[in-house]
Amino acid sequence: MKLNTELAARMRGAAGFIFDMDGTIALGDSKSGGHRALPHAIAVLEALKANGTPYVVFTNGTAKPPPAYANSLRNAGFPVEDSQMLTPSSSAAAWLSQTGTGKVRVLGNAGCAAPLIDAGLDVVGPSEEAEGVEAVYTGWFREFDFTALEAGCHSLWNGARLVTASNVPFFATETGRAIGASFPINVMLTAMTSKRPRILGKPSKVAFDTAMKVLGLPRSAAKDMVVVGDDPALEMRMANAVGAISIGLATGIMSSDASLPEKDRPTVLLNDLQPLLDVL
Repeated sequence: MKLNTELAARMRGAAGFIFDMDGTIALGDSKSGGHRALPHAIAVLEALKANGTPYVVFTNGTAKPPPAYANSLRNAGFPVEDSQMLTPSSSAAAWLSQTGTGKVRVLGNAGCAAPLIDAGLDVVGPSEEAEGVEAVYTGWFREFDFTALEAGCHSLWNGARLVTASNVPFFATETGRAIGASFPINVMLTAMTSKRPRILGKPSKVAFDTAMKVLGLPRSAAKDMVVVGDDPALEMRMANAVGAISIGLATGIMSSDASLPEKDRPTVLLNDLQPLLDVL
């Protein structure tokens, strides 16, 4: 499809772009353990780089630290520096630091915890005995077991707040949708403690503000941003909440926008990135 003239002009004059990773610009490649680019994705980022338009890639995955994801994308041919790669742990580290939260139990793997440790937070392991835990943070943790459940519950019962990287059940892979780790963990913790998780990854405003800060843009530029993704409950909802342009792709979770509520409906739904490349 071809984008209308008004929308094309807004995208050409955009202050910056936020791209999702899985199902939007790339898919995990099980053979190599890395990523493979989706059609036109590398060319889109190269065009933005050539035009001097700032962009970041913000995945909602926390299995690896941001530099590892950036390296995987570079190996697939993408022009993505470590500083341009964000995960929910990036925005979680920023929010926890800003709120004065010191000790955090991370129900997640080493990649999930890394940005919090880098930010100087006192990180407690999933099953580690600890007093004074102020927050329990959930992320990618397929090794989750009953011992970790008990430790997390005890921290929450003793006053810790529950925060999470993501609270959506699925994400896109090369073989279809896969189950996200934090969603079922959150369900168990909420069932046991009655505490509901505060989302610090997409679609939260915390995530959007973190991306804007990395891009070096003021909050006032929100309406001049373009958010590109495949999940209506993540990228589309985040963009629509701040008035940004939401570009949906039918290459991952979303295949149609016909039945979506207004808050999750993209400004435009594309079958692939060719129309965006044509505009740029």
